[in-house]
Amino acid sequence: MLESVGALTGSPWIYAVVALSVVLDVFLPVLPSGVLVITAATAAAASTSTTVTAAAGEATRHVPSLVILTLCAATASVLGDLVAYRLAWRGGDRLDRAIARSRRLTSAQERLGAALSRGGGALVVIARFAPAGRSVVSLGAGAAHRKVKEFLPWSAVAGVAWAVYSVGLGYFGGQWLGAGWLGTAVSVLALFLAGSLAAVVVRRPARPSAVAAAVAGAPAGT
Repeated sequence: MLESVGALTGSPWIYAVVALSVVLDVFLPVLPSGVLVITAATAAAASTSTTVTAAAGEATRHVPSLVILTLCAATASVLGDLVAYRLAWRGGDRLDRAIARSRRLTSAQERLGAALSRGGGALVVIARFAPAGRSVVSLGAGAAHRKVKEFLPWSAVAGVAWAVYSVGLGYFGGQWLGAGWLGTAVSVLALFLAGSLAAVVVRRPARPSAVAAAVAGAPAGT
């Protein structure tokens, strides 16, 4: 993958590929969007090293902008969240029944409702790092008809935090460990470890008092 992404780093297409992958993985969590972002950032680290060490005028690879890469990943993350949120909002009885049959979605919906009712959405941020957590939270917020103003700001914070973390892992991993398979592997491992810790937090059952408070508050429209 590193070689394939490296071939794209000299073209603006790298940003489009990253953005598309991040948008779609809210619906297809199996897509390795995090790995792609890390690999692109690692390739940027390699390009930076090449540019610095090459003779004047001999650099052969364009250095992609880490700022643009981060903005693309963060913006695509929020956009994907909103699409999933709106689809779940309009999902109707069929989606409601599907969520009711899923213990994971039901639990996440209860916890999310309790968190947003208290004016805090740290769960949205944490879930962004967990495998499929983004999908569960976005769909849960939409199905529960949570207000956009309750969900969107936390989705934006989650998207920025995830993008900065992923790009930082790839870039500094490439700088410190080299742009080969070792640097990429260590960076990806760090992303998976963060995801595992986030999954533990997201899967913890909501406290009965918090769930009761969430149920007591009637869902509000946009």
